[in-house]
Amino acid sequence: MGNSQSSKNDAYQERNNNMTAWSYSSLSTFKQCPKKYYHLKVAKDVKDKGSSAMYYGNEVHKAAELYIKEGTPIPAKFKFMAKSLDALRNIKGEKHCEIRFGLTKEGGDYSPTGFFSQDVWWRGIADLLIVDEDKAYLVDYKTGKNAKYADTKQLDLLAGATFTHYPEVKTIKSALAYVVSNEFIKKEHTSDMRKSYLTVFDDELERLDVAEQTEVWNAVDGPLCAYCPVTSCEHNRR
Repeated sequence: MGNSQSSKNDAYQERNNNMTAWSYSSLSTFKQCPKKYYHLKVAKDVKDKGSSAMYYGNEVHKAAELYIKEGTPIPAKFKFMAKSLDALRNIKGEKHCEIRFGLTKEGGDYSPTGFFSQDVWWRGIADLLIVDEDKAYLVDYKTGKNAKYADTKQLDLLAGATFTHYPEVKTIKSALAYVVSNEFIKKEHTSDMRKSYLTVFDDELERLDVAEQTEVWNAVDGPLCAYCPVTSCEHNRR
């Protein structure tokens, strides 16, 4: 029984190493609809031109980045987030805006690698990372109207990546910053839990792995089908 389980784990590990590099957003797409993921990330025969909400989110992120990094005045339409950004600017430490992380996975452990390196297993971008000796602060900006559906697993991933890229950091205070509703969903992380933070999506990744191995990408019918760029799908209602 033990040998059988070990063989299964070894086989899964080997397949996992050959999987397409993933990110939180790409995995979210897969969870929403495997068929959509296939066309956007595997076949790459469909482009997602984005929505007005996506463009708005990009504007918010850029305004926050320029204000934190260069002190560029916040555009009038985004003044509502000035108080939150001022609080972040006042935190002591070296500030990194839109910092890109890449991780490679081998032998059950994780190592730093380049964002576009050939061996990259996971890619992620932290909207704001502040490093102050052995302490750090992580912030991910959200433009949703409220924090009802906040997913703090995203913070776990970023914390695990930070501990891997910055081994001197021992504790992290992280938050999903809902800049419209002025809500902060906070979490604390410690370096001794680094590996566990990077396994929070293992169940979803195993399902993605099965889809890649079997080449079965089932469509999911849902309310977002009305906005899906995969117009060839039988559920598309554009």
